[in-house]
Amino acid sequence: MLRFEGIIRDPVHGDIPLTREELQVLDTAEMQRLRNVRQLGATHLIYPGAQHSRFEHSIGTAHLATRMVDAVNNVRDSQSDGRLDGYDAHGLRIIRLAALVHDATHLPFGHNIEDQTGLLPRHDTPARFEKMFSKDTDLGRALRKTGAHNDVLSILAPDLVSDHASAPPHWRGLVSGTIDADMLDYLARDAMFTGLKLEYDPRIFNVFRVDRRSQELFVDLGRKGYLKEAVLSEVVRCLEARFYFSERVYYHHAKIAAGSLVAKAVEIVLLEKAVTFEQLQSATDSSLFELLAGAKIKDARRRELLEVYLLAWSRRKLPKRAAVYPVYANPTVQQNLIDRFFGAGSAEERRATERRMTESLAKRVGREIPIMLYCPSGQMQLKQAKMLVRWPGDSHLTRLSDHSAEIPRLADLENSYTRMWKFYVHALTNDPQELAAAGEVCAEFFPEAENVLDRVRI
Repeated sequence: MLRFEGIIRDPVHGDIPLTREELQVLDTAEMQRLRNVRQLGATHLIYPGAQHSRFEHSIGTAHLATRMVDAVNNVRDSQSDGRLDGYDAHGLRIIRLAALVHDATHLPFGHNIEDQTGLLPRHDTPARFEKMFSKDTDLGRALRKTGAHNDVLSILAPDLVSDHASAPPHWRGLVSGTIDADMLDYLARDAMFTGLKLEYDPRIFNVFRVDRRSQELFVDLGRKGYLKEAVLSEVVRCLEARFYFSERVYYHHAKIAAGSLVAKAVEIVLLEKAVTFEQLQSATDSSLFELLAGAKIKDARRRELLEVYLLAWSRRKLPKRAAVYPVYANPTVQQNLIDRFFGAGSAEERRATERRMTESLAKRVGREIPIMLYCPSGQMQLKQAKMLVRWPGDSHLTRLSDHSAEIPRLADLENSYTRMWKFYVHALTNDPQELAAAGEVCAEFFPEAENVLDRVRI
């Protein structure tokens, strides 16, 4: 049994007990930094209450991992089914530590900076975890004192450990699965602090099992040969809740516009080599802007643009939509736009196009108005239903997504994510005439694509 020596009161889950080694991990500089890194980045400019941080989310994730472990063990102990396994105290200890530190590599506004600039690797790459948990950091040294350093890495970055030291699959499943402790915490937390009434049913905690033979985490959907509709409904409902948040929060058009300001500002200092990755990794939301404001930019145009972006952010003067190209209106050109403007390999093309569009707009309106392009992945943030299930009548585990044809709600959910895709062109102005001129520039640069805002202007 774990011995808990401290309690933290959480607004979402109530009292959360923590062990001494967990408290010592939380006291490191790298974890304390997360107190000042907002969970939802720029969302507070749209939903003012969304001020919660990655620090309390990390604690909540560890707490919900424990709740999932307890539920799995209760089922194992109450059923005389030799096919079921569970977790011991050692496994729970490692899972809690991994859940506690899973967000340590996040930059402030990291999703915007990583995805939109294409200049930095994602927060969850093995290299980022290896550096964060090295002997050079307080967090790395604290994890080594616990003796669980490699075990934690085997959950969060399994490529960094040898096969014989790899964590059992059901350990990883609680922290990085389709429906995991991370997701269950941020859905509940984001709902509370945005004020949106989008919830999952707590019964979701009781649907998980561990297969003794494969050591995989799974959901048992069968009972005496028939489908347990109630269990399936809980799983799909949870995935639907995440989609609704993606639609209303994570991909809110104003959040995307606000994030673009930060991304463009960071892009300038990175291209000018005025700020290092190490400085970004140790920054908080507020210190990031201090870092940007104090950056020494040699190029006069870039220096002026940086000041424009920072001033716009400070006054919440968000870029406005000059063009929106949703996939439903542009099915034949979507892939071309993704190939040109999404991902690290497209960064130079995107910047060159933004520069040319800005110059073209300046000729029309007589002043320079920054143009910004936003192109998401074709899959958006689709949380594919890769979780394992035991389908009624099957002797082996299969992926839930394998049964999309038999679960219309699941197939529709997957299609809904891809239908949410939109390519945006923003202009840093709120003048209707200048935005109309920006729309004309968009038509010039993307003649094959349909800008749905033109339907409104006609």
